[in-house]
Amino acid sequence: MRAVSEQANLKRLRATDIRERAGELGKQSDVDALKEWGRTGVRFAAAGGPLEQVYYAALRRLLDCIVPTCDRGAILHEGGVYLGCWLESTGTINAELLSRFIPSVAEATYACFADLQREDGLMPYKITAQGPVFKQIQLVTPLARSVWNHYCLNGRPEAFLARMYPAMQRFDHWLAEWRNTRGTGCVEAFCTFDTGHDLSPRFWHVPDTPHLNDPKRYDPASPVLPFLAPDLTANVYCQRLYLARIAEELGEGGNGWRQKAHESLESLFRYCYDPDDHFFYDLDRNGQLVRIQSDVLLRVLACEVGDGEFFGQALRAYLLNTRKFFAKYPFTSIAMDDPRFDPFSSYNTWAGTTNFLSLIRTPHAFEHHHRHVELTWIMQPIVSAMIRMQRFSQALSPWTGAEGYTEAYSPSILCVLDYVERLCGIMPMPDGRLAFTGLLPYPMDHGEAVAEETAYSRAVRGTEYELVNTREGGTVYRDRQEHIRFPFGVRVVTENNGRLAQVIGMQNGAVQGTIIYEGRELPVTVKGNERLEYRDGCLVSTYDPGVIHPVY
Repeated sequence: MRAVSEQANLKRLRATDIRERAGELGKQSDVDALKEWGRTGVRFAAAGGPLEQVYYAALRRLLDCIVPTCDRGAILHEGGVYLGCWLESTGTINAELLSRFIPSVAEATYACFADLQREDGLMPYKITAQGPVFKQIQLVTPLARSVWNHYCLNGRPEAFLARMYPAMQRFDHWLAEWRNTRGTGCVEAFCTFDTGHDLSPRFWHVPDTPHLNDPKRYDPASPVLPFLAPDLTANVYCQRLYLARIAEELGEGGNGWRQKAHESLESLFRYCYDPDDHFFYDLDRNGQLVRIQSDVLLRVLACEVGDGEFFGQALRAYLLNTRKFFAKYPFTSIAMDDPRFDPFSSYNTWAGTTNFLSLIRTPHAFEHHHRHVELTWIMQPIVSAMIRMQRFSQALSPWTGAEGYTEAYSPSILCVLDYVERLCGIMPMPDGRLAFTGLLPYPMDHGEAVAEETAYSRAVRGTEYELVNTREGGTVYRDRQEHIRFPFGVRVVTENNGRLAQVIGMQNGAVQGTIIYEGRELPVTVKGNERLEYRDGCLVSTYDPGVIHPVY
């Protein structure tokens, strides 16, 4: 039965015409972007649910977000009511995801921020059709990490790295000079928009923009500003770690950047961390912690702060806690047990609702600490909500999963593409390996089917890979020949030439079965999050952190 089902899925996948599924195209950049998508070989098919239809609707709306701008060709725009490209999102995490699908647009998006940098080193916080805007800083995902991952995923184009490095270096100098007025080594927030936390109680009684719209100034009459901001400080910490890698790749020394990163980390923990709460808070000018538990925690963790044990504590206390951030549709932007929590999503707010920008920032934090199983608990309810999406909004209701404010929003569009690839597709990784994940979307809402079987394809260095998933297991095809067969509930990782490298447990509890590879049957038992290495024809356990369960 499995073989019959697989072949039907495979046939459906191979018959998929990307150009036809995208529908009518409105501009030349749509044609160019779709051709580039075609060269990646990415196609998706799903039987027994509406996920496939939503996936291709997302692809079509993604093209609407790719817009010629400032006479610099097509770049990614935020979408919806946000006319332009924001450094905190479009120019970093959004483009980082887009690198796997339409890399030339991602690269052009990054380059715009370097090319339009101000003479004093400040990068624009956004770019619109009218040009760069410098009113605030608005930092979340570290640009250097996104740039490095793009570089690794796309043939290591050194000219791109050499173009971006000096611009990021100058921006680091600007932040050190103008956003460290208290001499603590932390990066300071002068206004709400510096972190993009619109309407968050974190910034009640703080102006939305810097003093006189000058990013070098804060309101001198404010009783609380400037804040020592943990997410801004963590951003610079992580930036510096990746600037060290980039410097070394370009033949320069990286130790200076690592020393600066260490200093940022020390400042972060000295001034912004409460060890009793195990949480990061802003520190106001009076030395008071601004005790609002928000998605600042997730932002800091996504900047690679802390080791695996530290991340595990954050999961237990907050991220997997249903009184804190682990809503029915996680993650909320304010802890649910805070009396200031606002669940409404019908307007642009970071006062409680589940924002898609948080959802696309989440995987890096979890994958960095090998918390693959726990990440599926965030993705599965969101994917169930996705099948009801028609507008691709900025936010979801944390209670019902209903779409919220605005439409055609590139973070939600890219979230669909990213979560499908992570859950049941073929994902290229910055280290050159490929991840084939043998899971399926689970019907979390009213038993409504999302996708009962899936198939996914991707071309890598001239080789076509296909993955077919059923409830019994997954099968990888390489240039249309069966390559690896594995049980449901695991991820198979291969080298970029397709050779088996690892098996990872992707669901709670142990998975038992057989992997068929190179004509051999390999018995396998793998626990959730456990990693098995393929060595000398055998699978050997090399990492087994266990699974951290939700709390209430």
